[in-house]
Amino acid sequence: MRAVVVSEQGGPEVLRVEDREVPEPGDGQVRVDVQAAGVNYIDIYQRSGTYPMQTPFVAGSEGAGTVSAIGPGVADVAVGDLVAWAMVSGAGYAEQVVLAADKVVPVPDGVSGELAAAVLLQGMTAHYLVESTFPAQAGQTALVHAAAGGVGLLLCQMLAAKGVRVIGTTSTPEKAELARSAGAAEIVFYRDVDLVTEVERLTDGAGVDVVYDGVGKATFDAGLEVLRPRGTMVLFGGASGPVPPIDPQVLNAKGSLFLTRPSLAHYAAEREELLQRAADVLGQVAAGRLDVRIGGRYPLADAAQAQTDLASGGTTGKLLLVI
Repeated sequence: MRAVVVSEQGGPEVLRVEDREVPEPGDGQVRVDVQAAGVNYIDIYQRSGTYPMQTPFVAGSEGAGTVSAIGPGVADVAVGDLVAWAMVSGAGYAEQVVLAADKVVPVPDGVSGELAAAVLLQGMTAHYLVESTFPAQAGQTALVHAAAGGVGLLLCQMLAAKGVRVIGTTSTPEKAELARSAGAAEIVFYRDVDLVTEVERLTDGAGVDVVYDGVGKATFDAGLEVLRPRGTMVLFGGASGPVPPIDPQVLNAKGSLFLTRPSLAHYAAEREELLQRAADVLGQVAAGRLDVRIGGRYPLADAAQAQTDLASGGTTGKLLLVI
């Protein structure tokens, strides 16, 4: 079977397709014939060395496919099941993967392998952000950065469904239209206008209740400025780079603000919570209440191009390797 392997961390060129032996599942493991693998920023961080990794390793950590073999001790997964997974290092860019059975979740009828691979990680991320980290409520106002991105489009939909007024930031009219169709009430073209001034105008100077920021360094300071007193900054990513250290006194001076840096790993650490979040997200997809935009499909051999396109900031929705 073929897999995209990183033998040394570096640029996209270190992603190389290799032939490997078909893996066999051990105790508590399953083997899956991969239908599609998600392409995420964490894949870039691991490949580039931003996140140190022991090499060689198979790139990717999210996907969906059909179970082709099970190891001893596996009771709740069967051969032939369509399953999905996220946040499993080494289980992504390959034709077949082996992973712990307690890391896979069932894919319901009405959801394809491609859709499951496209929505699971980003969908569960949006889910914990609006349900747990900051339980959004009707009548509130949220600022969503990169509103046309994979997480951004899902955030807009989930927030709008709760009755939250969404102000989304995008860079182009095309992305703005996508964000509006997902539920964003207002759009700020952050490259063309001053974000703080525009949000103040849109909120009559009151500010927003919460900022969902997956961009990081380029947007963080302005995000603090547009929060209303006792507002919440949810910093869940750093696509533009890591945010420099901050003096906690700044949060006091700007209105007793709350700051959190959450991770999906901590909001799906237990099997029960993982199954609950996955079932909610995939169930919304199956019911047609959550639209999933696949922004690009690439063959396994074009993994480097997929990562390059994602890093460029010019994509929308989710990028997939279709296997």
